[in-house]
Amino acid sequence: MRYEVTIGIPVYEVGDRMRQSLESALAQTCPSVEFLLVDDAGKDGSMDIVRDLQRSHPRGADIRIVAHEVNRGVAASRNDVIREAQGEYLYFMDADDKIEEGTIALLLEHARRRDADVVFGSYEKVELTGERQRYCYPLLALEGEDRLATFAYERYGRIQASACNCLMRLSLLRENGLRFLDASFWEDFAFMNELVTCVGQAVLLPDVTYYYCCREGSLSHYQQRSQIAKDEVLRNAWVVGQLKKSNSRLREKPYYPNRCRMLAMTDFYIVRHVLKRRKNIVPRMTNGDLKAIMNHPASLREILSFRQQRLPNLLLYGLGRLPAWLMATVVSVIG
Repeated sequence: MRYEVTIGIPVYEVGDRMRQSLESALAQTCPSVEFLLVDDAGKDGSMDIVRDLQRSHPRGADIRIVAHEVNRGVAASRNDVIREAQGEYLYFMDADDKIEEGTIALLLEHARRRDADVVFGSYEKVELTGERQRYCYPLLALEGEDRLATFAYERYGRIQASACNCLMRLSLLRENGLRFLDASFWEDFAFMNELVTCVGQAVLLPDVTYYYCCREGSLSHYQQRSQIAKDEVLRNAWVVGQLKKSNSRLREKPYYPNRCRMLAMTDFYIVRHVLKRRKNIVPRMTNGDLKAIMNHPASLREILSFRQQRLPNLLLYGLGRLPAWLMATVVSVIG
């Protein structure tokens, strides 16, 4: 590998945030970093800022651009990064976020010390209102097969859904064929849930290394819009469905019951949110649409054999088997 680390940044119409984001990446104290940016055919001049820094910044020679002729979306851009990266480790960041100048050095230090496949940093979320909220991991080394996945599935949302702010061994991604699904939202969720099942050694750090800056029109803030396309909701459910399809390979894993519960709970949250915002979804989602989402990833026989999480999985399985109108009513009451 030519570099120790590749920072991969998909770029699509982020405006003046592009400069502060890329400058925070270029300010890294780690000397061996490739800055791989994917131009996803935006029209707002974001890439003009990138090319200006490529010409003028002392580290400009380490900036490499992969260009799309047409807009292909963030998943395709990140997959290009996985294919093109020249670093031993890979670190994703979004083009409107910022990182601390010691982020890469800190994560790489722990990766070297523990021979880790993945090192997670903690992060701070900056809302549109300016409100800030920190999400911090405990200091934890998870060594051995299944340890990270077991930790991740012990409770819902224990590992970040975003692919940003974690240092990943690039060979691990390539050898396991890890790629982002072709989706405009929740592609991170699917990727991270597949990643944790492949990791042998992992480290979690309480240090805040990443600043996730929310902005108007962001795909991750579609819930705040006055009108939501039905296709977007169905696409989110499709992403979860792809994880269900890959679930069978994990049947013998100790965390399998917990993973099944997590996937079923994700379906439940989708349905609950739809019921709360139903009037904003165009065209309208029917109770039949919602019932199709609530398809449990495990069979009844499997669930009855679970030594852990049997009851939660049974309840979620049973909920999905109710008549569509009754299922919608029960979810509305619970929600």
